[in-house]
Amino acid sequence: MAYTTFLTLIVPALLAFLVTIVSTRFVIGYLASSGIVINDKNKEKPIPLPTSGGIAVVFGIIVGVLVYTFGGTFVFIPVISTSALFAVALSILLIALVGFLDDVHIKGRNVMTTDLLDKKAGLKQWQKPLLTVVGALPLMAINAGVSVVAIPLLGQVDLGILYPLAVLPLAVIFVSNAFNLLGGYDGLQPGTAIVASAGFLVYSILFGNYMGSLLSAILFASLLAFLPFNAYRARIMPGDSFTYTIGAIFVAIMAMGNAESFGVIVFFPWIIEFFLHLRKRFQSTDLGVRQKDGTFKAPYGKRIYSLTHLVMNMKRVNEKEITLYLSLVEVAFVLLAFGLKLSGLL
Repeated sequence: MAYTTFLTLIVPALLAFLVTIVSTRFVIGYLASSGIVINDKNKEKPIPLPTSGGIAVVFGIIVGVLVYTFGGTFVFIPVISTSALFAVALSILLIALVGFLDDVHIKGRNVMTTDLLDKKAGLKQWQKPLLTVVGALPLMAINAGVSVVAIPLLGQVDLGILYPLAVLPLAVIFVSNAFNLLGGYDGLQPGTAIVASAGFLVYSILFGNYMGSLLSAILFASLLAFLPFNAYRARIMPGDSFTYTIGAIFVAIMAMGNAESFGVIVFFPWIIEFFLHLRKRFQSTDLGVRQKDGTFKAPYGKRIYSLTHLVMNMKRVNEKEITLYLSLVEVAFVLLAFGLKLSGLL
């Protein structure tokens, strides 16, 4: 990529970073005063924290996209379709809205949510996949991505019309909902997402896909700005507006960046998490039983219904260590994806 091309990545990403910081500071107070809070049960005493911090991340990402579009109109010649970029932005906004609707459903009485009493009822289990599909509609409308995908052992396969009409919506439903499953600990969701987005960014730059590079750079910068607010002793929780949005952006990066096979390996921890939760019909919790020394005990004994349970069964771990170990697991899968790609197996 030319020097000027790198500037068109750096400037939108930098502004996305700054806007995310400012908007996160704003939504912390706004959501708290609006009563959109959930209890952080991992501390000595439950701490009420504002939730749906993903709104701030979405705002930063959209600003980054608009900055590139503005520059492509008045400053430089864009190397990607601005209509495709607007379709991605619309997809992000639609699925963020679904996540926000899930976050704001706070009841005045305690309700049972994934084996724990809380005041957040959220959408019904069947409503989540049905509503998250709206995030795929803009991508379907523009026939986003390339229908020829590399499938291990099968090679290059042309999926034709099935790609925009079936593969994209199913991918958005699965990825956004699966990413939502692994969480519950300070810094875990933005931390693992930062690792994945960094992997997509390096991949897109190495293999010369500008759309993938732009989306990955903006996402990485926004996540990096949000992480300090959600790191240990968090001031805000990501919420479903965060998890659904990140899942949708991952799909957009994979589709627009022709990185489906690479993305499947990067996303493999969440695929594992999906099947672990499936064993208990999605009625399990990632949270452990907090001990007096601040470590966590697996809630179901030796039965594993989440990667967090696996970590807890391996050794006594505190909240920061759970986040660290699972982030390292994601690092390992990103490195594995690069190894497979460079060896010609993807």
